[in-house]
Amino acid sequence: MAKTQDFTATLKDMMGAFPVDTTALEGAFNTTATLNEKLSGVALEAAEKSAEISNKWTKETLAKLSDMSKAKSDPADYAKAATDYASASAEVAAENLAAFAEIAKKVQSETVELLMAAGKNAAEDATAVVKKATNDVSTAAKKAAGAK
Repeated sequence: MAKTQDFTATLKDMMGAFPVDTTALEGAFNTTATLNEKLSGVALEAAEKSAEISNKWTKETLAKLSDMSKAKSDPADYAKAATDYASASAEVAAENLAAFAEIAKKVQSETVELLMAAGKNAAEDATAVVKKATNDVSTAAKKAAGAK
């Protein structure tokens, strides 16, 4: 019966001959994780503020509907109540939409700042990696030339 050769030791020797510097990869992972944490913070803050605005808007609308739904003695008071409700609702809607727009503007601004900073950091990291690789290649070439 034929035995299958065990290549474990051979693979270990081969991988050992090609050392890999994982610091750049770890740095990239950490940078990405930090960026994701900051972006998540921006998104969660915006969601919280949006929920607060929506909740306030709903409460105000329900209070106005409660006022409008009360029994009136004069039929003209129903028309006035409906007109007042529509007018107040339009005003509140404009205010709340402006508040939502402010949140969106802040999110956009903070996101751009974070991405610009991340791009700058990535460029600096890439420059450092290229410099290190250049130095390593130069050193290896000098050793190889000296060995001849």
